[in-house]
Amino acid sequence: MAESFLLKYIQEPDHGEVDAYVGRGGYEGLRRALGMAPAQVIEEVETSGLRGRGGAGFGTGRKWKFVPTDPAVTKYLVVNADEGEPGTFKDRTLIEGDPHRLIEGIAIGSYAIGARQAFIYLRREFHQGRAILERAIAQAYAKGYLGRNIQGSGYDLDLVMATGAGAYIAGEETALLESLEGRRAMPRLKPPFYPAVKGLYMQPTALNNVETLCHVAWILAKGHQWYRDQGSPILYSISGHVRRPGVYELPLGTTIRKGIEAADGLHSGRTFKACFPGGSSSAILPANFLDTPMDYDLAKLDVYGSMLGSAALIVMDDTTCLVEVVARTVEFYREESCGKCTPCREGTVWISQVFDRILHGAGRLEDIELLDGIARGMTGTCFCPLGESVPPAIYSTLRFFRPEYEHHIKTGSCDVKALARA
Repeated sequence: MAESFLLKYIQEPDHGEVDAYVGRGGYEGLRRALGMAPAQVIEEVETSGLRGRGGAGFGTGRKWKFVPTDPAVTKYLVVNADEGEPGTFKDRTLIEGDPHRLIEGIAIGSYAIGARQAFIYLRREFHQGRAILERAIAQAYAKGYLGRNIQGSGYDLDLVMATGAGAYIAGEETALLESLEGRRAMPRLKPPFYPAVKGLYMQPTALNNVETLCHVAWILAKGHQWYRDQGSPILYSISGHVRRPGVYELPLGTTIRKGIEAADGLHSGRTFKACFPGGSSSAILPANFLDTPMDYDLAKLDVYGSMLGSAALIVMDDTTCLVEVVARTVEFYREESCGKCTPCREGTVWISQVFDRILHGAGRLEDIELLDGIARGMTGTCFCPLGESVPPAIYSTLRFFRPEYEHHIKTGSCDVKALARA
């Protein structure tokens, strides 16, 4: 039977102490990795089936294989800890609750690709996480798990922590690299293939998510077969109208219904209306999708642009006005747009203006088709995924909740709020 392991020690009072971590088997994965050839480490991770937990779900071992193996070439490993997707808070949980697991995963990944320097790009708002990580990094250096000649292996690694400036766009990997190099966070032109060929400082770079590297530490400690036997679990950030919002370790492919049940269900007297299954970048799905598995591969979740994404399940009950939800979502992307490409820069503003008109009682029925038209103009035309994150919520709510838009326009009021008050 699969065991829960990703969140196993986060509630322990000494979770950030290196001696306690080592006493629970910590850094055994690093010791094992240092006794293997780098290519063997990559093969172990690839055989485990681990897929990146940052949103794209790309195979971690396969990603590392893209990094050139020439020892004369400087390489870097960069950790994307800029967790900015609304409704997502699993990385913060790991940073604050199991910091040495992340450090161990960084050291293993760096050794695998031949990097001698690694960077953690941390979200600026994670003040507590930064303090915990700084202490853990200092302990790791003192105990010989970072620095020169790690554990007598001859391998050297320096770990540097940098903080962003609160820009959502820095979650896009090339924009993150731009920010890390001291420039404004804006996505880079492609090709060349980024970042494995031309990444940080134009050198080959592996960019991984916090949760991904915590998985790596467990895989090297226990072996790929043990990991496969666990069913490749994933951390779901479950929030919204549930009794116990939080981070839950569940099997990959858990249904939306089971996810809600894990969070102790909806509040008394309320019924499920809709959800974002993968953060605000995913399409909003209604009740008839409750039994849909939340997975990377299953086509059932790919409805009007919905996806697993960052595994952030945002639950909404029958008191929710979805017109207001989408308007607020668009407002977020409008404010976070870097302005580099026209469809995103202008499209988010135009859509916000239409929603403002509808929500202030001046909407027109033709605004429904206008919203759809602007969204289609943004689909497949934006420079990076930020602008592409806007249309899914519009497409899905126009399809599944069109009467709410029509009621707002025809009456200048919200029938959902009136029902909730009753």
